[in-house]
Amino acid sequence: MRVTTSDIRKLKADGVRFSALTAYDAITARLLDEAGIPLLLVGDSLGMVVLGYENTIPVTLADVLHHTRAVVRGAKRALVVADLPFMTYHRSVDQALENAGRCIQEGGAHAVKLEGGCVMASTIARLTSVGVPVLGHIGLTPQSVHQLGGFKVQGKTLDAARRLLDDASAVEDSGAFGVVLECIPAEVARLITERLSIPTIGIGAGPHCDGQIQVSSDILGWLPDFAPKHARAYAHLAADAAEAFRRFQADVAAGSFPTEKESSTVPEEVLVALRKEPRPRS
Repeated sequence: MRVTTSDIRKLKADGVRFSALTAYDAITARLLDEAGIPLLLVGDSLGMVVLGYENTIPVTLADVLHHTRAVVRGAKRALVVADLPFMTYHRSVDQALENAGRCIQEGGAHAVKLEGGCVMASTIARLTSVGVPVLGHIGLTPQSVHQLGGFKVQGKTLDAARRLLDDASAVEDSGAFGVVLECIPAEVARLITERLSIPTIGIGAGPHCDGQIQVSSDILGWLPDFAPKHARAYAHLAADAAEAFRRFQADVAAGSFPTEKESSTVPEEVLVALRKEPRPRS
């Protein structure tokens, strides 16, 4: 059975903490599905960890659709949420409706995520009113990185914390099934979590959120030179992969790969017949 937004909301109601991770391809999605991760996010973080951009802003809707289709093919159980990229939902509610609809119809996503609290309340309300499930996102909103002056913790002053509480309430009141809290003080995240009936999903927001989400490459150790404070490496795949690549290159250079084990053969009579045939003229 596919996980639904109602299932995610019930986890909070039942007091069950849950995990979520980013996915951008079918193989990763299948592995996350088999691990029991209930929510997969096709995040615009793909711009940084897959496409090599400095931030998420260059990511296009076509990029998200392409990767969402792959993730949906790989995950048979998890709820798949597609990130709406920068400026694909800001100009108007109609623009948001069109592009969210494409994520679901063309990408196969089961929900969309968008950044912003009070300022996006009317957009969230319209989307949810026509049956588009929405996951909110407040705090550090990467699409606003230039306005925020970088990737910085948000909500550290009284006024800033109040704005976060207002944003969280606006997201809930607009009909979102959950909200991501990114890079905010743990105690502020705790207050938000206690006040909302919808699940909070933290990333760099402390241990009190209902769920936790991370970028998969961060917990796998794929980028050893980049280690966010809020992430924990559960593996060190970059080192393992580099060693595998070196061994492959060395085996090819030495002529020890491939061997008969990695090759296929034909019957000897086929080879005899081929050798007797004249060489074709070019």
